[in-house]
Amino acid sequence: MNSLALVLRLYVPEAVKKRHLAALFDATASAIGVATPSLRGLSFEEILSAYARFTKLELGKRIQLGQDLERIRTKLYAHTYQLGDDLRRRLRLKTIHDVLTMGRVLYRTIGIDFEGNPNGEITIRSCYFSEFYTPEVCRVISALDEGIASGLSGGGDFSFSHRITEGNSCCTATLTLKGLQE
Repeated sequence: MNSLALVLRLYVPEAVKKRHLAALFDATASAIGVATPSLRGLSFEEILSAYARFTKLELGKRIQLGQDLERIRTKLYAHTYQLGDDLRRRLRLKTIHDVLTMGRVLYRTIGIDFEGNPNGEITIRSCYFSEFYTPEVCRVISALDEGIASGLSGGGDFSFSHRITEGNSCCTATLTLKGLQE
């Protein structure tokens, strides 16, 4: 892990948070097949709230219409895999500890309490988005988590077994890591 990654563990500047959230917003809108709404002049917190409302509304519409959600999931995964892979390379993440640390930083930034252990067991005790999402929307949008985790880890697999949106007290997931140092 390089020095930038070490700094990000302590503090993520507002401009960096906004830039990465805007990139996630663009990737999500593209996967759904709609334009990204204007984010000009919004604070990070306002963009985060807009993102939650946008994804709830747009994915909710597609669920109701019975559209091809797997196509959307595939696109969401591909977009965020690239974002995660770019971060892995830029921050020189090489170990399981590096990936879990950066995952915690990324998720903390967007209001998700992410904890992971070296066995790849992930627990999310609270999630900003659980106040917005139905279980169906959560299952579709979780392709973002799968993509970012796979990109950060250089090809690992990420899957949820429990979700807060399904009435559980926390989300649990497994990250199967490939090719990382201990």
